[in-house]
Amino acid sequence: MPTMQRRAFLAAGSTALLASFRPAWAAYPDKPVKLIVPWAAGGSTDAIARAMAQRMSQTLGSPVIVDNRPGAAGMIGTDAAAKAAPDGYTIAIVELPHAIAPAVTAKLPYDLLRDFTPVTMIGTSPLVFFAGMDDDSKDFKTFLQTAAAKSAPPAIAHSGAGTVSHLAAELLASRTKIRFNMVPYRGSAPALTDVAAGTVAGHFATLASGSSLLGANRIRPLLVTSTQRVTNIPGLQNVPALAENGLKGPEIDQWWAMVAPATTPLDVIEKLRREAIAALDHSSVRERLSVLGVQMKGSTPAELRAFLRSEAERWQKAAHEIGLQPQ
Repeated sequence: MPTMQRRAFLAAGSTALLASFRPAWAAYPDKPVKLIVPWAAGGSTDAIARAMAQRMSQTLGSPVIVDNRPGAAGMIGTDAAAKAAPDGYTIAIVELPHAIAPAVTAKLPYDLLRDFTPVTMIGTSPLVFFAGMDDDSKDFKTFLQTAAAKSAPPAIAHSGAGTVSHLAAELLASRTKIRFNMVPYRGSAPALTDVAAGTVAGHFATLASGSSLLGANRIRPLLVTSTQRVTNIPGLQNVPALAENGLKGPEIDQWWAMVAPATTPLDVIEKLRREAIAALDHSSVRERLSVLGVQMKGSTPAELRAFLRSEAERWQKAAHEIGLQPQ
């Protein structure tokens, strides 16, 4: 075989050999990506996921399909995401309840820090304390004074034992030394309906959860659980923060983040991170999330990992403070 032909043959063989060893994610993505939301359709997390999925589908070049897997306080969908193949074709949204869960749940089927690779933070939204429209709730200081003076503890609604609204209410009682009757509900929607009706005195929820009743002037936001007023979210600009009411806590932000199964290739993680942050910067996504009261906030995987660890530790301490044991 002539020298030039032999070189061409060897080069072709080398190229074929390298192609055979090329990792499966080299052309990622070449099929639909599944975005697991561990809650039912229609909530704020679902809305965030769908806004991001729509934009990422356009920029990734493959469909990003929202897969709602509700049940067992988010455990079913989160466990499915943790056990999915780590190839970048299954990602998930986690949020504040995932950091609380280890402090209140005895046998979680997954470990948030061990079983997932962080992709990016998505955003945050302050928790709001909503009350009815009566004179006793014209502001938070009046609400607390009225609550302290009552012979029977006022009722505060929460979304179930161990939820953020439950822990926020218990921390409020602990910090103010005021007794409240904690009443469980199946979510913020029915809880806020009863707040509007005067059946219960108040409820901690996100602005997204209370927006319709707030817009109808049936409930009143008395407090945002942040250190300073939230001046860039419509409806909350004039709502006092913790320090304005003489409180040092509980400082609570609802948050959302994107994760992938542990050991997902880092180049895939980086591509997902870039596309997710680009989606957060797009006007259509920003408009949709702003309506929900979400402050967009991207991050690096390392920053998100450190944040998840600190949140888990913070809620362990909070559960200990109010004497809540894992069930």
